[in-house]
This record gives sequence, C-alpha cells and structure tokens, in this order.
Amino acid sequence: MELQVRLRQLIIFFFLFLTVLEHASCSRILRIAKPDRHDIAASARWLVSQNIWGVLSTLSIEHDGAPFGNVVSYSDGLPGKGKGVPYFYLTMLDPTTRNALKDSRASFAISESPIGTCKRDPMDPTCSKLTLTGKLLQLDEGSEEDKEAKKALFTKHPEMMDWPEGHEFSVFKLEIMNIFLINWYGGAKSITVDEYLRYKETKVASFL
Repeated sequence: MELQVRLRQLIIFFFLFLTVLEHASCSRILRIAKPDRHDIAASARWLVSQNIWGVLSTLSIEHDGAPFGNVVSYSDGLPGKGKGVPYFYLTMLDPTTRNALKDSRASFAISESPIGTCKRDPMDPTCSKLTLTGKLLQLDEGSEEDKEAKKALFTKHPEMMDWPEGHEFSVFKLEIMNIFLINWYGGAKSITVDEYLRYKETKVASFL
C-alpha cells in the first residue's frame, strides 16, 4: 500500500515537472533592455522585436466590413536581425486570411505588458503600446522573402513547422503605412515609417 502511494506521488511529481518544463521551453528570455523612452524609433522596434504575438485586425467580409481582431503569432526577423516588419503564418481557414485577400487594409496592435517589463495596467501610458496600420499582403510561395520570413517565424515559433499542411498555411506581411505609439504620458509619439524602418538594433535578442 505504501509503495503504491509513493509510486502515485512520483507519477504526480513527474507530470508536474513535465508541465513546468513545457512552459519553460515556450518562454522567452529578454535580451534587449528597454530603450530610453525618448528614443521613439528604438522604443517601437523594441516592442516589435521582443513580442511574440499581438492582435491583427482586418475588415470582415462576413460582417459587412466590421473590424475583426484576431490574436496571432508573428516574427519580424531572426533574433537580433529583426527589420521591424511583422510576418505572419496564416491558414486559409482563418477569417483573417480571407478578409485580407478581399481587402488588404489591416492594423496590428501589440503591448509591452506580455513582455513582463511593465507591471502597471496595460492601458497605463507608461506601459508602451504600438499599432501598425497598413496592408496585409500574401508573399509569393518560394520567393526569397518567403524563405527568410519562414526562417524567422519557425525560429521564434518552432511548433509552426508541425502545423497541418492541409490547412494551407501561407506567409503574410504587414506593409506598414502608419505608426501609432504611446510609451509615456503626453499622447501618441510622432514617428514616420521611414524612421521606424531605418532603426538598427545594436544588441542581440535570444529566445528559448
């Protein structure tokens, strides 16, 4: 009887250990310190490089053009080599994909909150938030950009490589046309797309 109890405890411990290990393997280690808030371009690019998901909004073809927001994973490049352009691996079964193929206008919103560097409410101005507005475009299968985007996506999200082929996944990117950033009090900060894209990362980010 005592042996059975100990075996049961061992099984429970092993299960809990595997659960913790699984969560740890999916976690991210921050390798780039939060930039000075006065460096607007750095702040915006930092948010994009350090996050792994956000809310991608398109215009719904099923609801008369109403905004449709969807939580999606993304990557803007290999760790330390991000270019600020979000890439997505989307299935044709998803409304977001169908919406974009009909009307490419879209926006992508991310917050500092999931990174773990902001302990305040996500709506607090000191908890940075960014909305990129533009066009959600499908990449040509097999193109150089498509190959690079997949490397970036699969590095940041390894599980994507095992997603069902029958779901017709394809790489999309957000062609940025407008940037809305709040990283402190005083309202949205002024930053052009050119300033945002020209910014160069100086430190390396790594992910587990």
